[in-house]
Amino acid sequence: MPPTLVEEDDSPIGVMCTDVFGAGWGSFRIAHLSTGDRVGVELFQFPNSEDPENNFEYWKTGVFHFCVQDPDVEGLAARIVEAGGKQRMPVRYYYPGEKPYRMVYCEDPFGNIIELYSHSYELTYSAGDYS
Repeated sequence: MPPTLVEEDDSPIGVMCTDVFGAGWGSFRIAHLSTGDRVGVELFQFPNSEDPENNFEYWKTGVFHFCVQDPDVEGLAARIVEAGGKQRMPVRYYYPGEKPYRMVYCEDPFGNIIELYSHSYELTYSAGDYS
């Protein structure tokens, strides 16, 4: 999938991102990458991001979430909540009415953000856009 501009609007991806980031996030660019062993990597570029003064601020985190795949997204989210975590948004569909690809952001009891996908990274983004 080529780099994409995602904007805060009523589109499915816009609503999904508002679920994740809250209102007022505006827009960002995202690039989806996949390694030879099927590991997906997302690079986010927000317009309000700041370059660190010394190029490396070790006391700040740079990764804000990680993602795991499980065909039972709803069940895994429920287990995270039962263990003291949070489900941060409703389960959302990529390609609603067309494909069963689902996702949800959760938070473990320690505050780490976990994204859950029902299908592989390649399948989720193979269409080339968010429609």
